[in-house]
Amino acid sequence: MSDVPFQQMNAGLPALGDVMVAAAAAGGHALDGEAHQAAARLRLPEVRTWCVVVVDGLGWHNLAARPEYAPFLTATLAAQETPDSPRRRLAATLPSSTPTNLAYLGTGQRPGRTSMLGYTVRNPATGGLLNLISWNGGADPHDWQPAQTVFERFAPDRRAAVSVGPWQFEGSGLTLAALRGAEYHPAQSLPERVDASLGALRDPDVGLVYLYWGDLDAAGHRYGWRSAEWAEQLQHVDEHLRRLARLLPQGTGMLITADHGMIDVPDGQLSGMQGRIDAGTHPQLSRDVDLLGGEDRFRHVYTEYPEQVARRWREVLGERATVLTRQEAIQAGTFGPVTAQARPIIGDVIAAAQGQVAIQDSVQQSPAALALRGMHGSTTETEVEVPLAVVTG
Repeated sequence: MSDVPFQQMNAGLPALGDVMVAAAAAGGHALDGEAHQAAARLRLPEVRTWCVVVVDGLGWHNLAARPEYAPFLTATLAAQETPDSPRRRLAATLPSSTPTNLAYLGTGQRPGRTSMLGYTVRNPATGGLLNLISWNGGADPHDWQPAQTVFERFAPDRRAAVSVGPWQFEGSGLTLAALRGAEYHPAQSLPERVDASLGALRDPDVGLVYLYWGDLDAAGHRYGWRSAEWAEQLQHVDEHLRRLARLLPQGTGMLITADHGMIDVPDGQLSGMQGRIDAGTHPQLSRDVDLLGGEDRFRHVYTEYPEQVARRWREVLGERATVLTRQEAIQAGTFGPVTAQARPIIGDVIAAAQGQVAIQDSVQQSPAALALRGMHGSTTETEVEVPLAVVTG
């Protein structure tokens, strides 16, 4: 078990959850100064309207390791670097997973308040797993995630908020939970999404634009972030964000960030600090476990015997995972303040993989899921730290 409490990891970095709240300060947000405080913490310049661009899976360390494929983003971040500037890196919240951090962006609240606690979690109403991306498993997203979104807090008699993404995300469970309240403008390709965002930014009645792109994350999962396929996607993103920056209307700006980074996990049996272990069939890890949720890098373990299960997981995994009971995780501040609604959603035991380790479950996961190369969800700097590139028109 790690000696570093979760709440001390990435200490001193600005929070990803401030980005959307801060961006809203320019465009019709009414939060009794909260939005302006967030903008001050991020040291954002004043503009009429911000476009927040989320490139799924674009970790700060991943980008820094492959700068030749993203000259625009690399140059933009380098131009921001000063001894006292906090704008180059942000800390995502835990788990470093897409539904968790899209909700963090969309509400400014950590998962202990939003109940967006990972990729899959136990639904207390059914006892089964709920997938917080596909929303398979039943649950009303409005009830599941009760915190008001930034978009919902726009003053209705002032300026509108616009969300740009693929048509299949319009009205999806994740969109309704994390990003509800914006006018949804569907667009498929990245050039089409850039064009839709520019059109919204030119509208004086629009106070905030959100643009999402997920193909970089998909390439990383399938091929790994060190692959040629990932690099090709990064080049594609960089090219079209350069165009968006060049065409920004005067008085507007763009904030480019991500929901998490990614590590590659090698194939093969667990050896040292790398490899994969099948917790679904392992005799000690599966013992007394009723349900295994989360993802390969951050597991929610549901059991009636948390102390015994936590002890066995620590014995088997050693330094390859940080293992805590639910109570220990809450006390460590892993999920921020935890509501009564969120508490039973958290695993009775949680396990955050360290090194290049994956905790898999062949009982529930498909062969395709078990074969993924790139992963995220845990506490490492590579997974948690994301960039914040700031461009003004």
